[in-house]
Amino acid sequence: MAARTGMGVTTIGRIWAEAKLKPHRIETFKFSTDPDLEAKIRDVVGLYLAPPERAIVLSVDEKTQIQALDRTAPMLPLRPGQVERHTHDYKRNGTTSLFTALEVATGKVTAQARARHTGDDFLAFLAQVERAYPDGDLAVVLDNVSSHKTPAVREWLDAHPRVSFHCTPTPASWMNQIETWFGILSHQAIRRGSFRSVKELIAMIAAFTAQWNEGSTPFNWVKTADQILAKAVHKPRAISESGH
Repeated sequence: MAARTGMGVTTIGRIWAEAKLKPHRIETFKFSTDPDLEAKIRDVVGLYLAPPERAIVLSVDEKTQIQALDRTAPMLPLRPGQVERHTHDYKRNGTTSLFTALEVATGKVTAQARARHTGDDFLAFLAQVERAYPDGDLAVVLDNVSSHKTPAVREWLDAHPRVSFHCTPTPASWMNQIETWFGILSHQAIRRGSFRSVKELIAMIAAFTAQWNEGSTPFNWVKTADQILAKAVHKPRAISESGH
């Protein structure tokens, strides 16, 4: 821009700063085409901000293909003036899938590691969750993947009327609060670990979850449905009278 306008680089930088322009930064976005977008957003946000009396709201999802990676050399821990370091190369020792339910009111997590992530695996986890919360209605927030909609899962729901599903819009996985916990798990435990087997990986996840639950606190959801809809719904730009 400086070369094209004949201005100095410093002048261009000052103009950008005054206009709060940051051309070096790029973000992505995607508008949802879900026909039930508004209804789903209001349903899920309503559960977060004003849950039904005596109901337990659970945010449920699975983190698939978690790799047990073993670094080729021991990690070098942080010390004054030196960040934590580990080798860039590693050995793959298998994967696991983690089914997880976050109790929205308390932040408590129920987790189960499974070799696969089929409808049957999801159903086994649902049974565990239902046993963990024997009293009250369970409102389960989850996404729209096929393993959540199998005939066996629908039959299970019919047989357990106190459990209800509340789907996030597609694609809007960020509305599922368990995704925030998955991020914490990955950053604080999985990425910093070295695992010689899937068994070691699962043991670490179990230990991390137990420690989390000892001091668990809920995530603070602040966005209203109207605020989300104002950004989630695509509004075509107005076309000027000249047609441009």
